[in-house]
Amino acid sequence: MDSTAQNRLHSIKLWPPSQSTRQVLVERIINNLTTPSILSRKYGQLSKEEAEEDAKQIEFAAFEIASQHFEKEPDGDGTSAVQIYAKKSSTLMVDVVRRGPKVKEEKEEIMSEVFDISKGKRAFIEADEARDLLKPLQESGNKYTRICFSNRSFGLDAASVVVPILTSLKGQLTEVDLSDFIAGRSEEDALQVVKMFSSALEGTNLRYLDISNNALGEKGVRAFSDLLRSQSNLEELYLLNDGISEEAAKAVVELIPSTKKLKILHFHNNMTGDEGAIAISQLLKNSPILENFRCSSTRVGSEGGVALSEALATCTGLKKLDLRDNMFGVEVGIALSKTVSLFTNLTEIYLSYLNLENEGTLVLANALKDSARFLEVLEMAGNEITADAASDLSDLIIAKKESLVKISLSENELKDDGVLVFAKALEEDFPRLTEVDFSTNGIRRAGARVLAQVVVGKSGFKLLNINGNYISDEGVEDVKEIFKHSSHLLGPLDENDPDGEDFADEDDDEDADNDVDDKLESKLKELEIKQDE
Repeated sequence: MDSTAQNRLHSIKLWPPSQSTRQVLVERIINNLTTPSILSRKYGQLSKEEAEEDAKQIEFAAFEIASQHFEKEPDGDGTSAVQIYAKKSSTLMVDVVRRGPKVKEEKEEIMSEVFDISKGKRAFIEADEARDLLKPLQESGNKYTRICFSNRSFGLDAASVVVPILTSLKGQLTEVDLSDFIAGRSEEDALQVVKMFSSALEGTNLRYLDISNNALGEKGVRAFSDLLRSQSNLEELYLLNDGISEEAAKAVVELIPSTKKLKILHFHNNMTGDEGAIAISQLLKNSPILENFRCSSTRVGSEGGVALSEALATCTGLKKLDLRDNMFGVEVGIALSKTVSLFTNLTEIYLSYLNLENEGTLVLANALKDSARFLEVLEMAGNEITADAASDLSDLIIAKKESLVKISLSENELKDDGVLVFAKALEEDFPRLTEVDFSTNGIRRAGARVLAQVVVGKSGFKLLNINGNYISDEGVEDVKEIFKHSSHLLGPLDENDPDGEDFADEDDDEDADNDVDDKLESKLKELEIKQDE
């Protein structure tokens, strides 16, 4: 180590601030945001709950900016970083006060712009009822820009009432929710109703369109042709539980003229398959500003998964990625890791039940560690991950300790050896962490106890889930004792099975169990975890 670096190590005292110092700043921001002032009288007073959320975001943003500044001054003592930290916090705080309460804004917006008939029991809607319900949409000078007809099933008579009303609103509608609006109708009637609504809405300039839960298939998608073909400015498109097969996916791609403004695209619970995923990948390639992509439970295998992974490279501004419950395998994990390395703004990633195994998990963990600067949610449940991958995953978690809110590695095969590695990583300060899920991982008494000790004292922590493991009765009592002053932070243990792991010789079960615990106890001594007093 050169003399400059040594001097810096001895002289740095002001940056980074301790976690307790950061928390003090958060409390001060909360106090300022909730204290009446000239600005709050003008723009509205924030509730304590809203102020708490805003304060955490303000402090985190200011900390990141100050840290980046500090890294550019290798000889600094942190003074200027502290000044930037305080100044940026103050600026952001004033911005929030001037913005005013979000809740108030949302309520006013809803009253003036949203027309929603989805509340109440799911039911058929007849012509007379439709005529009465939709009267507000016919009032002169109404300001409705968003309509929701979800949860009410329209027949041909009711649709005939709706069509002229929708036609009259073409110039002002920006958001349309037609999810679950033909339930229980015959295929012939349902398709006709879809065509009637589609024709009435043709030419609207929508930013948001939800046609989920309509069992559309290719016929249903094409019944929406008039509407889809007229949309070039969509920002959000939802096609959940729509029977989107290969042919239907190709129809979606064919009909929508442009997705250059698309920010949210959701396919979930469809029968898309590999060929359908390949078609969807064409949408992704033409969606350069996409921020949120969901393609979960869509029966996509390796070929389709690779196509999606490669196409997502176009969407470098992605913030949320959900690919859960597909048949990807290791090959897709490797392909996806190359793309994930481009996602510097990623905040949430859901990669559960993808058959990634250790090999796919490791490459993804290393890619995420070097990207995703503000990762908040990491979910990789059900991927046959063992203790061999624990070290790299723990490095990822530590690298994102300032931003992580939720970690889920449930339904894997980490066992106590793997969990101890994560427990060591979780000893670090995780200022935003609220949930940790290691359920169904073959964890025994020692692993459960150490996890409990690590998270129980973390500020803001809300839930530890270690259900479905092999914790002995004594271990369960240990964990409950650790959480005796905060039992609400411990998830249920009703699916725990103390006899869940069989050994080769059943007569030696107890001795084998004790041997495992003895070995783990020796490892625990190295963790230096503080015991409950």
